[in-house]
Amino acid sequence: MQGSAASVRRSTAAGSENMFEQAILAVEDQPVFGEVQQALERVFAPADVGKFLRRVDRARLRVRNFEGILKLGLLGEKTPSQYEALGNSDRGQVREQYLRLVEQVAPELRAKYLKVYAYY
Repeated sequence: MQGSAASVRRSTAAGSENMFEQAILAVEDQPVFGEVQQALERVFAPADVGKFLRRVDRARLRVRNFEGILKLGLLGEKTPSQYEALGNSDRGQVREQYLRLVEQVAPELRAKYLKVYAYY
């Protein structure tokens, strides 16, 4: 991707349409970023995601409340301090990954834990 523009204008035979590309950002602190990524992958592993959602429910949090979940240590004991050690762009990438994983949870579990997925 050239420049810093995140949007790309592309012409098609039927006309023109706007398409958006997510900017690719280099990770500033790869070792710490990798540890936080691994913590997220462990929590969202198919065998463990139900336990995680149960803990979120017991804490009376919404699953998209990343900061609250992080502060309570629901993503791992060391994860809050590791996350705080990251730069802003790395933190943003972690939040985006977390939210992607939240949306990829199996529909049966999302239905079972509808309360933690609700937007109210």
